[in-house]
Amino acid sequence: MTPAWSSCGHGHPQAEETRGRQPCCAPHAAARRRRQTAPDARPGPGRTRRARRAARTGTRTARRRQEVFAGAPGTGTAGAFRPAPNRPAEARPAAARPAPARPAPAPLPPARPAGTNTAFSGRKKPEPPPPAVGAPHPEGSVRLSKRMSELGLASRREADEWIERGWVRVDGRVVAELGARVQPNQQVTVDKRARTEQAQRVTVLLNKPVGYVSGRAEDGYEPASVLITAANHWREDPSGIRFAREHLRYLAPAGRLDIDSVGLLVLTQDGRVAKQLIGEDSAIEKEYLVRVQPAAGQPLSAEGLRLLNHGLELDGEPLKPARVEWVNEDQLRFVLTEGKKRQIRRMCEAVGLKVTGLKRVRIGRVMLGDLPPGQFRYLGEGESFA
Repeated sequence: MTPAWSSCGHGHPQAEETRGRQPCCAPHAAARRRRQTAPDARPGPGRTRRARRAARTGTRTARRRQEVFAGAPGTGTAGAFRPAPNRPAEARPAAARPAPARPAPAPLPPARPAGTNTAFSGRKKPEPPPPAVGAPHPEGSVRLSKRMSELGLASRREADEWIERGWVRVDGRVVAELGARVQPNQQVTVDKRARTEQAQRVTVLLNKPVGYVSGRAEDGYEPASVLITAANHWREDPSGIRFAREHLRYLAPAGRLDIDSVGLLVLTQDGRVAKQLIGEDSAIEKEYLVRVQPAAGQPLSAEGLRLLNHGLELDGEPLKPARVEWVNEDQLRFVLTEGKKRQIRRMCEAVGLKVTGLKRVRIGRVMLGDLPPGQFRYLGEGESFA
């Protein structure tokens, strides 16, 4: 009877009567041998394809190593890697004999106390070269940027920018080198492009409310510059300038106003305005309305009022003369020409007064006017602080 044929796991034909008893092909035989020799390494159905492949490769490699070292029949390598039998030391070749032991090195001398190394004490140390000295500056000369600031042409930062762009001339010759020096009697002029750029810089007048700092953010409080937005631009601004985002570039406060104080705060892009208001030789007046109350229950004496006008000092330095007078029974008017940190509050504490409110209403010839709190306007073309 003709046997029935079927297919093995690898797709090869196999007779039904011999199925399961003998392999039909080399791959089938290898799989069967792996199951017989290493049943624990057989890949399970739950493993990934990469894990099953690694298991098969590892099992095959281990089996080959075992056949080589054990001398499996049919491989032609029986005993090829077996170690040679131990031989007596006399029978070994000379090259294989161990080298004679080296004598132990002599012990080092004991350590000596640290001392001064006198090996090079007789040599004279070379003197260091003298520092490089540049060419001496001409007598009476000053930096060009400083001279431009003194002449009121620009701030030092602006002057350096114009010098780099080649917009500055000294006696008719272009000077494009930073740090250049000039004599006080030399003529300094600037290009029309510098004048045009300077005219486009703006100065902002803000009515600062309580809770904002003048400069950078500190102690969780925002700077007053965050209020300079299109929404906070005063509708009745007489300058005719429209808000633009370019106005926020290089916009810096020209003076301080405490976080608890309100009133007129100036922010500007123009270095000339900043120097005019907060320069060392600035004489621009600032006017304040200050609400006070006696700290010890006693009203301010005539001597205390005199000291507020002149005679106090802060941090060991005498204050410049001021004008202080009563506006009503609980309000004073201060007119100062300097602006130290918390100056008015510290002056009032020195004479037994406590400040409960402070508002700046004027800087030079510019008044706060009807500008609402939290809003700003631009400094007009015909307005000036001096």
